Amino acid sequence: MPSPAPPEPAAPEPVAVTPAAPVPDEPEPVPEQVPEQGPEPTGPLRYRTRHTTRYEYGEGVSVSQHIVHLLPRDNPRQVCTSAVLSVSPEPSIRNEWQDYFGNPEAYFAVQEPHRTLVIESRIELEVKPPAPLDPTETPSWETVCKLAADPETPDAIDASQFLFDSVMVRASPALAEYAAPSFKEGRPAADAALDLMRRIFTDFTFDSTATTVATPLTEVLAHRRGVCQDFAHLGVGCLRSVGLPARYVSGYLRTHPPPGRPRLVGADMSHAWFSVWCGDEAGWIDLDPTNDKPVDADYITLAWGRDYDDVSPVRGIILGGWGHTLNVQVDVEPIDD
Repeated sequence: MPSPAPPEPAAPEPVAVTPAAPVPDEPEPVPEQVPEQGPEPTGPLRYRTRHTTRYEYGEGVSVSQHIVHLLPRDNPRQVCTSAVLSVSPEPSIRNEWQDYFGNPEAYFAVQEPHRTLVIESRIELEVKPPAPLDPTETPSWETVCKLAADPETPDAIDASQFLFDSVMVRASPALAEYAAPSFKEGRPAADAALDLMRRIFTDFTFDSTATTVATPLTEVLAHRRGVCQDFAHLGVGCLRSVGLPARYVSGYLRTHPPPGRPRLVGADMSHAWFSVWCGDEAGWIDLDPTNDKPVDADYITLAWGRDYDDVSPVRGIILGGWGHTLNVQVDVEPIDD
């Protein structure tokens, strides 16, 4: 008789690799309500920003690797004059490049034991208000859909890649149904998108406890509560569901203290909104459904992509750690003030 097969060897003990939690679009803790907004700026504004992310680990970390989107991209509305990214402990490997969407992206690896990791970006830049636009003068949304679906110009070719489903945003009949009242037959594209922005602001409640960074868009639509990341994803999903290119934008929003109160250092926040393509001539239009307003010089753009997964501020993995606490502070300081 054949000898019995030897027993399976015991599985090795798993290596303690703990994924570092992605930094959410809002600093911890998320503010309890939408911040107060001041009058719309009419000219360029200069800013100095500081974004500090601090991890405290329960046990020593031997190796950590991270990719960050914390440096701003130049675009027609803003020009960066200074940008510095610092990491402590000092990384043994560090590289910077532009990602697929043209956003500044940095990779670093810390290969010495550490219990604390601090990532800080310091930026100075000038932001201009967008050019005046009459939304009723943009092409009909059906015309823009056709241009994006069968692109012939470089701008339309670039926009067409934002028609497709992404990791966190998928087109659906439910999203198309919610968007439908805004997209009446023949309505100008920008005018329809503005109406969608206003309806999201009216129909959904800002609630910092209702969602997490991983909450599916279907739950946000069902419960009608969330934060800026959710509302930006909702706008992107609705626009793609009717056939319009839309992208997710991350950045900062300058907040205004109540009258007679000083500006609090560290009281600003990361923010998110959506951008819709309205044809070759009008181009991309940025809209903020959390605050029911088109983006102006109070907004600083860091990165854009298909959704949050493309542009999360900090993501990575660590070896060791066994739990961590996260603290994020953002300060947006108008230099002219």
